[in-house]
Amino acid sequence: MRVRRASQTGHRRRPAALAAGAVALAAALTGCAGQGTAPAPQSAVPTSSPAAPPGVAAVPGGVTEAQAAQLCRDLEGQLQSWRTYTPTIGKTGLNGLVGTWIAQNNLNALDFLQDRGRIDVITTAACPDIRQEAVTALEIPDLASGLIGF
Repeated sequence: MRVRRASQTGHRRRPAALAAGAVALAAALTGCAGQGTAPAPQSAVPTSSPAAPPGVAAVPGGVTEAQAAQLCRDLEGQLQSWRTYTPTIGKTGLNGLVGTWIAQNNLNALDFLQDRGRIDVITTAACPDIRQEAVTALEIPDLASGLIGF
């Protein structure tokens, strides 16, 4: 009988755990989408955040500069992992990162579910180089393409 060391089994479980977590997050967010009546689809991305207090600067995509900067830092922090793992696992990480960012900033997840492209609008305005590196590492045409359930 062959005994595996914890380091061998833990390495294999990490991607599966990340995938399971992202799928659970996406399921929770999409489950909320069916509650109540759906708002009318918006044809344009808002340029200011309704949650932003008066006088707080906003970036395209309807978030504050601080929120956009946090998203950019979070993306940048994951780039090396996304280059290391397969694009499928990286996309799972992208979903988890975006879901966490939405929750941490008290943003409306339904708005992002209805318009996944907002993430591209925000990152194109705030950190185009980091956005491009993420798109390249994940092998997708844009970040919206990598979001499941958003």
